[in-house]
Amino acid sequence: MKLKKYAGNPILSPLAENEWESLVTCNPGVFYDNGTFYMLYRAAGNDKEHVIRFGLAASKDGFHFERFSELPVFSPSKDSFDSGCVEDARIVKFDDEYYVTYAYRPFPPGQYWNFGHDEVLCPTGGDHTPLALKNNLGNSGLAITKDFVHFRRLGRITSPVLDDRDVILFPEKIKGKYWMLHRPKQYIGAKYGVKFPSIWIKSSDDLLNWENQESRLLLKGVPGTWEEKIGGSTPPLRTDSGWFVLYHGVENGGLGYYRVGAVLLDIDNPLRVIAKTPDFIMEPEYEYEINGYYKGCVFPTGNVILDGTLYVYYGGADKYVALATCSINELIQSMKKI
Repeated sequence: MKLKKYAGNPILSPLAENEWESLVTCNPGVFYDNGTFYMLYRAAGNDKEHVIRFGLAASKDGFHFERFSELPVFSPSKDSFDSGCVEDARIVKFDDEYYVTYAYRPFPPGQYWNFGHDEVLCPTGGDHTPLALKNNLGNSGLAITKDFVHFRRLGRITSPVLDDRDVILFPEKIKGKYWMLHRPKQYIGAKYGVKFPSIWIKSSDDLLNWENQESRLLLKGVPGTWEEKIGGSTPPLRTDSGWFVLYHGVENGGLGYYRVGAVLLDIDNPLRVIAKTPDFIMEPEYEYEINGYYKGCVFPTGNVILDGTLYVYYGGADKYVALATCSINELIQSMKKI
C-alpha cells in the first residue's frame, strides 16, 4: 500500500519577499486542535551561513495553509545552546501546552548541499573547546508554547557529545513513564549491534531528564534495502491496534533516496514492535521531491488522524512542504505482524 499524494502539492513553498524563508520551507511539525491544523515549518533564506528558523501556518481543512506572519515565530537564540539553527519540529500536547522537540546546532551549518555528505561549517576552537561546539554537533532541544507564537525554551534533552536528532516524544505517559524516540548517530558498530544509525527508545520520570536513562534499540535498518539507515519521523499516534509511528529509511548507507515506512508499537509496552509495513509506503517521485537541496527526499515530521484519514506532512527535497493521505485502517491492515 502507498500513501496518496495531494494533487495540489507542494502546499507550502519558499516565499521570495520574505528573506528568512526565500530559499527553504520544509519538514513541518503539525498538530490538529479544536478545528485547526497548526504547522511549524522549517525555513531559511539565501544566506551563506544558512540560519534556520520556524515559520507558522494554519489551516481549517488540512490542505490549504495560510502563513501566520511575515516574520518567523521561533528563531535561534542569540547566545545560548541553540544559537545556530532550529529545525524539524515534532509536536505533542500535555495539558494545555504544546511540547516541541526540535533539532539545533550551536552555529549555523552553512549551505550543506554545497559540501560533502554530512559536512557542516565548524568554528575555530582551541584544545579545550567542548565537542558540541568544535564539531557543531546536531542536538535536540525542547520548547513549550500555548499558542505557537510565544515559546519558552526548556533546554537540551540529549547528550552534548552525540549527534542525536529525530527526537520524538510520545503524547502521553505509558505505565507512569514518559517515552522518547531518538537516533544517536554514534550508536553504531559491534557494541550497539547495528551498522548504520537506527531508532532507539528510552523512558523517564521527567520530560527534561533523559540523558542518564537507559536507551534500547527499537528498530534497525535492513542491509541492501531502501532502509539501511533509519530514523523516527512523526510523533506516535494512538490507535486501537497500537502506537502508529512513521519512520524514514535511506538506501546506500544514508547516501541515497529517503523513503517512508511505518511500525505499530504495543500500547502498553512501546519497546515491542507488533507490526511493520512490508515495504516503503512513500518515495520521491515528483519534481518537488527530487530537485531541491537534497535530491530525492520525502521526510515526514507531522501526522494527524482525523475522521479515519491519516494526514502525513513532509518535506520534499529539503525545499518544500507537501501532504499525503490514506485510510489509517487500511494502512494498519496492510502491515505485517511481527
